[in-house]
Amino acid sequence: MLRLNLNGWFCHFLEYVYAKPEPPPRKRTKPMEVLCVGLPRSGTESLQHALLRLGYDHTHHGWDIVLEEPSYCEQWAKLARKKWFGPLDGEHNITAADFDALLGHSVAVTDTAGSVFAAEIIAAYPEAKVILNYRKDIDAWHHSLKTTIARSDSHWGFWLLSCLSRECFWAWHSHVRLFYPGLFRALDGNIMTGIGRNGKWVYREHYNMVVPKERLLEWTVEDGWEPLCQFLGKPVPDEPFPHANSAAGWVGQETKIAKRFLLDAAKGLLLFLSVAVAAGAALRRYM
Repeated sequence: MLRLNLNGWFCHFLEYVYAKPEPPPRKRTKPMEVLCVGLPRSGTESLQHALLRLGYDHTHHGWDIVLEEPSYCEQWAKLARKKWFGPLDGEHNITAADFDALLGHSVAVTDTAGSVFAAEIIAAYPEAKVILNYRKDIDAWHHSLKTTIARSDSHWGFWLLSCLSRECFWAWHSHVRLFYPGLFRALDGNIMTGIGRNGKWVYREHYNMVVPKERLLEWTVEDGWEPLCQFLGKPVPDEPFPHANSAAGWVGQETKIAKRFLLDAAKGLLLFLSVAVAAGAALRRYM
């Protein structure tokens, strides 16, 4: 798979070529209440369903970045670029205003936004409670990561779609070139080897982050409702704790994403073929 120098001229050129009209920035109408900053594949979707059940509507999950309409993937990519390629004085200054423009409709966050921007989002919302969701078995977590996220940059079908669809370009660019390589310290841009080499120490480093104890709950799916509800001051629902996003569920989400981008890619391919045919006809006319 071709990998780009993310701060090189060609990558900036591609971002210019694939740029889309910006959707309107969101505005916060309710305070941010809960930040779930655990790494992907640590019960993030189950936690989203649980928070929705407890009344935190809307709870933002990483899949929303790709699936929501209008798409804010380009704006998320710019925020990741601000984090990884900020000014040389080290002050990238990601603020609540930056997050509100993307998450203003949400009162809780889990998965990608919470893990990739953990330090920034905790600082941006000092009144929000922080849940550090984790997996008890780090080997099982690492295996889950390698069979899902680590395969992302080997999806040639999605890469081809990203060449033809601006929507898919920004979904691919934000996640495969910025979010996951940055999160897992894949300096060469290879998510598979980055997760293989660095995943476990990134896990240990991530879960040693410093958060004031009065704001923090360390929680795993096996803990279920009781500690979560006690921490949030909510009554315990009389139903089993939700379990979502198995490996099969991951494949189902990938299929949903592919279907979304196919039509846009078909339009891009039709435009490319039309231009090619017109250029060929003009060339023959002057030969």
